[in-house]
Amino acid sequence: MLTREMALAEYDFQRSRIVPERLTRVHHAQYVGYAERMLGVYRTGMGRTRRELHRAVGSILANEPECPARRIEAFCKLLDDAATFHRDRRGRSASLRRQVFHLAAPRHPLVATADRLFGHEEGQVKAAIARELGRPWEEIEGELFADVIEFHRLAEFQGYPDGASLLARYNVAQVQAALFDAVSMTVWAEEDFKTILRYAKLARLMHTIARVKGGAYCFRLDGPASVLRETRRYGVAMARFLPALVACRSWRMHAVIRTRRRGFTLGLDLGARDGLHSHLPPPDAFDSQVEEAFAEKWEKEPREGWQLVREGEILHRGQKVFVPDFLFRHESGKSVLLEIVGFWTPEYLQAKLQTLEAFRDQPILLAVAESSARTLPELGARAIAFKTALAVKEVLDRLRATLAEAG
Repeated sequence: MLTREMALAEYDFQRSRIVPERLTRVHHAQYVGYAERMLGVYRTGMGRTRRELHRAVGSILANEPECPARRIEAFCKLLDDAATFHRDRRGRSASLRRQVFHLAAPRHPLVATADRLFGHEEGQVKAAIARELGRPWEEIEGELFADVIEFHRLAEFQGYPDGASLLARYNVAQVQAALFDAVSMTVWAEEDFKTILRYAKLARLMHTIARVKGGAYCFRLDGPASVLRETRRYGVAMARFLPALVACRSWRMHAVIRTRRRGFTLGLDLGARDGLHSHLPPPDAFDSQVEEAFAEKWEKEPREGWQLVREGEILHRGQKVFVPDFLFRHESGKSVLLEIVGFWTPEYLQAKLQTLEAFRDQPILLAVAESSARTLPELGARAIAFKTALAVKEVLDRLRATLAEAG
């Protein structure tokens, strides 16, 4: 991520909104070429210092009109984030400096050309120190300040696939920087609920969930300290959460951003259709081959009035949340959930059992792999056992029975 000092955005106090900077192919087409050249600097820059790399990136953008220094610094930060630098973690540079300075001290001041007043020429003193240490001066000079961040040398560059990918990361990073001052975030989503919840938890964001019209859900996200006092920490947590949200489908987001003007807040609005691209992969269509095979066999058309929806409902009590694998919605209005328990470790199965027990009052069908069913006898008659694939017929039989019980 970028730092707050690298953020670029338009603040519209009249309309109460903030618009982070975005480089687009329409208005900034030349930046694709710049990005490729910047990548080239790092790809061919093994052994160069961070300062040398940054200066090379700056020279690429030096003649670009209306290119602020913050934009250059932002690109350098993103390139550094995709690189590995040699770091002096054992204090060798500090030890070497003490040796060199100790040997040079009696000969100060040093001058470029010795005269009758100052008799110690810089080049001769360096050569003498090199002889005393038994190393070439060029080697000594290269290690003298290797522990200073500007003089870290590039060891490896993982990089980005191409210039367009670097620009995409820049655009997301500018939104992240705007979120550093966020006090809350609200997300409306129609898909990928499980991914949104998973990454919200990883970012340590507290959440409340409400269902809205059309089967969508509204997530209000706050940081861990927001209920106690205002803090910037949860703004950073929301920034970490953003790339995962961008990778999802069918969502829109509104964040409230605190400004430096006392009492003023601005809104930041974003959606899946706004064209941002995450470096994270999109959520998998299915969590397992069993789920995928079952969905393919069921097909898109309803069976006996039952429509199959993947991860179509969220069950929650307080901070405990459960998203079953499938939702069956009948034309009569009846809904039944299906959770597939596949081939997992004993620890995972026990955690799954505890979750199912917490929502025991919900209409949940369980499909359990035979090997797992043997370790979970508590499931008993609630489970539909399967070997390698879940049969549509057996699920339909249970759905018919459920419909009959409902009268």
